[in-house]
Amino acid sequence: MKRSACLIFNPVAGQGDSEQELEQIRAILEPEIDLDIYFTTEEIGADDLAYAAVERGVDEIIASGGDGTLSAAAAAVVGTNIPIGIISRGTANAFVTALALPDTIEAACQTILQGGTRCVDVAYCNDLPMVLLAGVGFEAETVEKADRESKKRFGIMAYILAGLQQLRELESFDVEIETEDKIIKTSACAVTVANAAPPTSVLAQGPAGIIYDDGLLDLTIVAPVSKAGAIAATYHLFQTASAGSPVERDDIGYLRAKQFKITTNPPQKVVLDGEIIGKTPIEVKCVPSGLKVFSPLLEEVVPTEKLEGLPNLTIELKDTASD
Repeated sequence: MKRSACLIFNPVAGQGDSEQELEQIRAILEPEIDLDIYFTTEEIGADDLAYAAVERGVDEIIASGGDGTLSAAAAAVVGTNIPIGIISRGTANAFVTALALPDTIEAACQTILQGGTRCVDVAYCNDLPMVLLAGVGFEAETVEKADRESKKRFGIMAYILAGLQQLRELESFDVEIETEDKIIKTSACAVTVANAAPPTSVLAQGPAGIIYDDGLLDLTIVAPVSKAGAIAATYHLFQTASAGSPVERDDIGYLRAKQFKITTNPPQKVVLDGEIIGKTPIEVKCVPSGLKVFSPLLEEVVPTEKLEGLPNLTIELKDTASD
């Protein structure tokens, strides 16, 4: 008996030929999976379609589109135990990079066919599901400037150009950050709370790598005192993220906690998984293992034993039949 799944497809995602991409997905999946295909529109988002699929009691959901589509669809299945397949066709592809998922249609479809799953953390930001991160200040302003038209034209460069433009208008704000056991007050130009984040989300990269299944959130504070300092801090974050090491600059701070309450003066714009959701204050709480995703069966294998190379090595296998 064939598997069945609801495929949520964003026809305007990315820079490719969406009709051709859909045909490729169907050619790979439909021999083994009955696909019930729904298209996002300006009026009906991936979250609406995914919530409706959950209500219908579907066995699996597959989402195909950019980061906004993928995060919105994933949000609907948080806590449901319904596995979600991810086929990324966006501009930045931060979602699949952050969760170490395949970034091509072919590989993503093969992963779904294999059927292996793993659970990753998610979070809620002001009661809205969050898979990747929430950005306060600089990042939110940058995302707002990188509109769909510029992303269609420039691709990933749209975010870089928007960031450079935003640097000209850089402003600091007072921020209060409350965790389970402390309250931190400082000034900053950007505060980012990450559940998962790719290295390209540099403003989230204070810690030595963002761990997406540890039951904790990672918060990074970027507090340069000048535009030149902001450029230097951003470059340092990129370097340390690439090297997998924690930051060392005095104008960057970070911490891990299960939840954060963030208040700013004046109020700052907030971006949640690539979409502007309003302004501060925000409360972000981690939901450990809240999302089940189709994942490659052969992930990184952690060796459990290494004996080769030891001097004068002999190995005797015990007879366990009599134990």
